[in-house]
Amino acid sequence: MLAVIGGSGVYDIEGLKNARWIKAESSFGRPSDEFLMGELGGESVVFLPRHGRGHRIPPTQINYRANIDALKRLGVTDIVSVSAVGSLREHLSPGMFVIVDQFIDRTFAREKSFFGEGLVAHVSMAHPVCARLGEHLQAAAAAAGINAARGGTYLVMEGPQFSTLAESELYRTWNCDVIGMTNMPEAKLAREAEICYATVAMVTDYDCWHPNHDDVTVEAIIKVLTENADRARTLIRQVAPRLHKDAGAAACACRRVLDHALITAPEARDPKLTQRLSAVAGRVLKRSA
Repeated sequence: MLAVIGGSGVYDIEGLKNARWIKAESSFGRPSDEFLMGELGGESVVFLPRHGRGHRIPPTQINYRANIDALKRLGVTDIVSVSAVGSLREHLSPGMFVIVDQFIDRTFAREKSFFGEGLVAHVSMAHPVCARLGEHLQAAAAAAGINAARGGTYLVMEGPQFSTLAESELYRTWNCDVIGMTNMPEAKLAREAEICYATVAMVTDYDCWHPNHDDVTVEAIIKVLTENADRARTLIRQVAPRLHKDAGAAACACRRVLDHALITAPEARDPKLTQRLSAVAGRVLKRSA
């Protein structure tokens, strides 16, 4: 099942048949909102507004763990994250999409793992997004006539304030391509939950480094967001059937990352944490009990 997590400007998906909002439980608290369930091309799709309808939750206060845990409990296997970002590169102009393949996580005030004391696990983040999903997104963007760059590094800052000029220039020296506030720890948690994950970063501005553009303002961002939102919905309608027809999805390595990740001996595991992880890690916990 495909899930779409919508960021700033993307608060629903048009064209869903049999659409209805449902509640989903999580052992990690309350998700950002209810989940919009429906069908695209006869296949189930679920949508979650990351900031809640009306954009009421700031990046730091999003319950990323509850969001991913609830999606796992709903049966989601693939996540396409749609996020507004600033550009750190001249050629990535406002209105472009970037199919991100790397992250630098500069957040510091968020819960970043489902695991912890009593049940420790270490998953690889060398390649933090699913290449298979990236290929489908690239093909779907081309088919829809959407200007999308394949590959790029997303610097995730804590926020909610935008960057200083010195920070923006520093991140450019790190070879970062775009900057935003929301895709970490989301991508890390999706990896721990063995859900394939990919990011479509929608460029709204040039952050504050560009000498020929104004500093970032909410008004300027909203204008581009509105234009990007329509293209994002088109992209989702294009990519959904491609994912549903992907015969190789079940063999994707993303779906077995916990096979060798648990390090805590079965007899030393915290029963309460083990129960909380029944959806995220149930596949391997049952096997190793």
